[in-house]
Amino acid sequence: MVTNTEGYIHIIEYLTEHLSLFENSVTTADSTNTVMSVIEIELSEQVISVCGQNKALSFNQRNAIIREVDAIVYDLEEILSGVINNPVNDEQSTFIKEFATLIKNLFDNEINLLLAQNT
Repeated sequence: MVTNTEGYIHIIEYLTEHLSLFENSVTTADSTNTVMSVIEIELSEQVISVCGQNKALSFNQRNAIIREVDAIVYDLEEILSGVINNPVNDEQSTFIKEFATLIKNLFDNEINLLLAQNT
């Protein structure tokens, strides 16, 4: 659905261009969330939003979205493997939120194309 699109490749390139945010980063002592936990939280919120906004999606289509998100999380684990369990700082958290929103936008575009084909 989205992981095989040019848009996804561009978003992954955007992430790699900003890897310096995650390398040698400084976190505050009160940081309790890890990079991975923030990724999971943000992507989950965006998937819930996508599915909530698109009531016409079938059960199978919703499952396809979840499988795609699993693939995206796997890619992120690979790219950020050295820092995935590190505490997240505010700048990283902001970036992850923006990244998750870009992923949501990809899903929105693909779903709009899919639903347009079915009408």
